[in-house]
Parts: sequence; structure tokens; C-alpha cells
Amino acid sequence: MASAAEQLASNLNFAALGKAEELKKRIWFTLGALLVYRLGTYIPLPGIDPSAWEQVFRQQAGGILGMFNMFAGGGINRMAIFALNIMPYISASIIIQLLTTVSPQLEALKKEGEAGRKTLNQYTRYLTVILAAFQSYAIAAGLQSAGNVVSEPGIFFLISASVTLTGGTMFLMWLGEQITSRGIGNGISLIILAGIVAELPAAIANMLELGRQGALSTGLILVVIVMAVVVIAFIVFVERAQRRLLIQYPKRQVGNKMFEGQSSHLPLKLNTSGVIPPIFASSLLLLPATIASFNAGKGPEWFQMITTQLSHGRPLFLVLYVSLIVFFAFFYTAIVFNPTETADNLKKHGGFIPGIRPGERTAEYIDYVLSRITVVGAAYLAIVCLIPEIMISYAAVPFYFGGTSLLIVVSVTMDTVAQVQGHLLAHQYEGLIRKSKLKGRRK
Repeated sequence: MASAAEQLASNLNFAALGKAEELKKRIWFTLGALLVYRLGTYIPLPGIDPSAWEQVFRQQAGGILGMFNMFAGGGINRMAIFALNIMPYISASIIIQLLTTVSPQLEALKKEGEAGRKTLNQYTRYLTVILAAFQSYAIAAGLQSAGNVVSEPGIFFLISASVTLTGGTMFLMWLGEQITSRGIGNGISLIILAGIVAELPAAIANMLELGRQGALSTGLILVVIVMAVVVIAFIVFVERAQRRLLIQYPKRQVGNKMFEGQSSHLPLKLNTSGVIPPIFASSLLLLPATIASFNAGKGPEWFQMITTQLSHGRPLFLVLYVSLIVFFAFFYTAIVFNPTETADNLKKHGGFIPGIRPGERTAEYIDYVLSRITVVGAAYLAIVCLIPEIMISYAAVPFYFGGTSLLIVVSVTMDTVAQVQGHLLAHQYEGLIRKSKLKGRRK
């Protein structure tokens, strides 16, 4: 009996070591995949003059290209094969998500479970190819018309550049899916995170160099560091904040057994819309500046005046930025969360909110609560995004992180840490189960 227990203990210890090794392999695979991505951002697009493109990019860095370059980890600045990054896939995902609310066929697929989700993912991939091909051709045509950037312009360059950039996006999409299935965390989010934080050490070194030269005072640098820590703590607190609605389930009888009523909670996140509102708001506001930079000061006088007023730090820019963030916070929350569908699911499974009639009244109550917490979530997004803008404009602080990038970095880091903790927690539970089995064998 003792030998059998010892054999069981050795088998369980071997299984525990296997689980620990699996977690290590997942982490190493994730790091290796991100390293491949970073190497790709340094491989230049064939047929262009890097120095000529750098001069062109420097003139337009304040527009939408500068924001996308930050997400691409400097890939647009170097015009690398991964210059498009994963943004076409993000756009395709948002478009498919929006279409599920207006298309009955896509909405039916969404409700089919795993099979429907796989079909929607396939549609997202097809749309990604279309968007990437369109954007790649637009970039290739723009490079040809931007002076002496292209060494040998022509149809061959248009085709080769379009195929290369589209292939780079599709490779990153595949790489992100591999990280999700074989690594740790959401692969697409980690690729965006890697692109944003890649230039962070150089930005910190630049700020410290400005302090050494006297361009920035030591007190201001300390204020920036303290403020960054406070804002990060604030983001972590709000992203974890939830409004929990009490859900009650009545008693039910299964066969000859009577089960007592149970209670649970319906969690409503304070920031349901995530980082989508700042991304949309920034893209819309930076679009006029990008068009003006390509026109090199040409165009109607009224357009030039609007473009000037929409530059970073101007009052009109700040007011419209906040307004668009609030609008997209409510709009995207309405897209991703359907109170009527949630109320129907609760009614179908016998759940109800105490004091609220199931069905339509429950949907109205959930919508009322969601609208109130979305006001707080929109205000939180506006505050986080306005602080860097004000510091850059009025305190001359060379912030590398904007509000959008800071939200992405903190949110993705929290999700990845949560997944690692989930693996470790599952490992601990398995250890407890193994111990209980071992004690049972010994008895």
C-alpha cells in the first residue's frame, strides 16, 4: 500500500513539474514571438530611400502618422515591412463587431457559440486582407508622390510594396493568434503593447538628457514621475472597478432533489468601452492636420485656420477631444453591451434582480445603471487623456506616452498578469487536489 502511495506521489510531482514547465514554455514562446515582431520593424521596405522618407515623415509627425507610428513601434518612421502593424486587423474587428448589431445574419452567428465565433473570426481575417491591401496601396502611392522617396517608381514598386505591407500585417495577425493559443495573454494586444513600449527607454533617456542640459528643471521631472505613478494607479483602480447587480435564482427541483435558491452578481465594468473612444477621437482630430501636412500649406484659408485651431493643446482641440471621447464612450458601450439580450438570458435561466420584474423592466433597469456608470467611465477617459495634452502644451514636457497609449499599456499589462496568475492559481488547486488524493490512498 505504501509503495502504491509513493508511486502516486511521484506521478503527481511529475505532473506538477510538467505544469510549471508548460508555463515557462508559454512565457518563452511569447517573448520569442515579440522579438520576431521587433526585428521586423527594422527591416525596411524595398525600393525606398530611408533618409528621404525620414525627412518627409518629420514634417508630418504631428498628424495621424505620428500616432500610428507610436502604435507600430517606429515602423512607419523607418517604413518597415511591418509599417501597417496590426491596425487593419483592429479596424476589421471593430467593423465586424458593429455589423453584428445591424445584420441579423451576423447577430445569429454571434449567438451560435464557438462555431459562430470561428465563422466571425474568419470574416474578420478576410476583411483584414481587404483593408490591408487598400491601405498598402495607398501608402505605396503616397510614397511615389512624396518626392525622391522611391528610387524606381512604377507599377512594379506599387505591386511589390502593397504585397509586402499586406503580407506583414497578415504575418502579425497569425503571430498574434499563435501567442494567444501557445503563449501568455492576448497576442494582438501584446503586439500593440510591444510597439508602444519599445521606444520608452529612449524617451526616458531623452527627458533625463534635457534635465541634464537644463532645459527641464529637476522639480518638473520629479513632478512628471510622481504624476505618472498616480495616473497609472488611477487607471488600475478604475479598470478594475465594477458595479455588481445582485441576481437571484429561485428554488428548483431536479428529479426528487430540491435545490436551494442561489444568488450571484452581474458585473458591469465602469469603463465598458475600453480604449476605443480615445483611439477614435485622436484619429478624427489628427486627420485635418495630416491632410494639411500633405498639402504643404495649400488649400482654402478657412481650412488652414481650422487646422491651426485643431493643433495639440489648442482650446478647440481639447474641447472636441473631450466631446468625442464622451460620445464614443456611450456609442461603443451601446454596441458591445445589449441590456435587452442580457435581460432575456436572465429570464431564460430563471434569474431576476430583486425588486425588478423580469424582461423589459430588467432591461430598462440595466440600461439605467449602465448609462450612469458610463458617465463616470467617460469622465475617467477624458481626464487620463487630457493630462498629457495639457502637460505637453503648457509645461513643455516631452511626454512620449499619450493618454491612449498609457491606457493600452496598463490595460494589457493587467490582463497578461491576470492570465499568469490564473495559470499559477490553477497549478495550486491541482496541488491541493493531488494532496487530498494522496491522503486518501494512504488511509
